[in-house]
Amino acid sequence: MRLPSPAARMLAVAALPLALAACSSSTSADSADGPAASATPSKAADPNAGLLTGTQLKKALAPASYFRSGFAADASLARDTGDTYQPPATKSAAKPHCADLAATSWISLTGVEGVSFAQSSYINRNTSAELDQEIDVYRGATGADVLKGLADVVAACPGYTDSDTHSKVKVTGAVTAGLGDEAYTIKLTSSAWETGTTLIAARTGTAVVSVLSTDGADDVGSSQRPEGVLRCAAR
Repeated sequence: MRLPSPAARMLAVAALPLALAACSSSTSADSADGPAASATPSKAADPNAGLLTGTQLKKALAPASYFRSGFAADASLARDTGDTYQPPATKSAAKPHCADLAATSWISLTGVEGVSFAQSSYINRNTSAELDQEIDVYRGATGADVLKGLADVVAACPGYTDSDTHSKVKVTGAVTAGLGDEAYTIKLTSSAWETGTTLIAARTGTAVVSVLSTDGADDVGSSQRPEGVLRCAAR
């Protein structure tokens, strides 16, 4: 059994240009709004100033041309928050539904929800391999809480039962070096699966990119440059 780390890592590495753009946008917005805020202290500052919207994040997701032959977008799994923001929320993650680690939006198991997001999924109909990508943007330092929360999820979910194969799935996680400001990798393995599942979340500034891969091919993305996959959304 081989773990599909190449595909997941390629998508995670590709998050860095976007995250840096998010930080740059936020800094510019703060500078522009600063004097106005000082002149009119009664006007409440926009807590989402400088944060990318779902529409912008959608443009920054890896395009279809990034994925190798055989993978096609599953339109039913593509979602985003559009050009508005949603209220941030923090829910109790004491008892996460562990099986959701193998689902899209697995990052929500931390209980922390951002103000905008975009996600898409690519499926190989011949092998059933899946590559999911999601970008979430959070206010302030909340993104760091998401990464901390992933370790808590793994501690609460050492394993779960796969509903398809009725087999036991082992869950392991570890801090990952070399990706953004911080990153965390989760691996799901089962003796009943041909390949494992790799989950990676990488944060830079206010943006957290999470990816899921069940593709066991060792050469995923080997002929492509990941730095150009997630493009900076127009500001």
